[in-house]
Amino acid sequence: MGLPSLLVLAFSSYIGFMNTDQTADLIYLSLLGGVLLLSYVLASRTNLAKSAQQAGIWVLIFMGAIAVIGMWTEIEATITPQQTVISDQVVSLPRAIDGHYYITLDVNEVPVRFMVDTGATAIVLTHEDAERIGIDTDELIYLGRASTANGEVSTAPVRLDSMTLGGSTDLRVRAVVNGGEMEKSLLGMSYLNRFESITIRNGELILAR
Repeated sequence: MGLPSLLVLAFSSYIGFMNTDQTADLIYLSLLGGVLLLSYVLASRTNLAKSAQQAGIWVLIFMGAIAVIGMWTEIEATITPQQTVISDQVVSLPRAIDGHYYITLDVNEVPVRFMVDTGATAIVLTHEDAERIGIDTDELIYLGRASTANGEVSTAPVRLDSMTLGGSTDLRVRAVVNGGEMEKSLLGMSYLNRFESITIRNGELILAR
């Protein structure tokens, strides 16, 4: 399969995962790209064969860029260093490219990726993660406040049936669901305090019970 075919396949996969806003953005970018290409071809009509070849190259570059953007979540998951379970009670987290530490726990038996945030007082779930683990966010009442590294957010209290990391499982864990926009769920001090030691060494965050 040649490069154009691969790009078309990736582009098609991206379209399948787009929401309405992303689709509108794609249409706008496609129209803009088409206008620019047409302007370029008309300006270079004295050598149409060469212009068409160069326009084709730019189309492939444009499609490739869109495909990379669409699959960035999968690409990021591949290149980001993963946590290591050293033992049932010890987990090592490598520092990510953005300087933060990320950890995946099974919450209500569903994998959830958290950003470790010592500035957060509680476990703070995004709407998306809350819904994935079975919480009906439409029934929540956002009366609380939680402190995070980015400031205070409105929250709704919830109880998590279980949280599992390595060989340790905690039951009926208190958490909150964020009332606004948030990229990642946060693992705050209410959970981190369950560890006997939290150590940063050689770019790794080590949690030990």
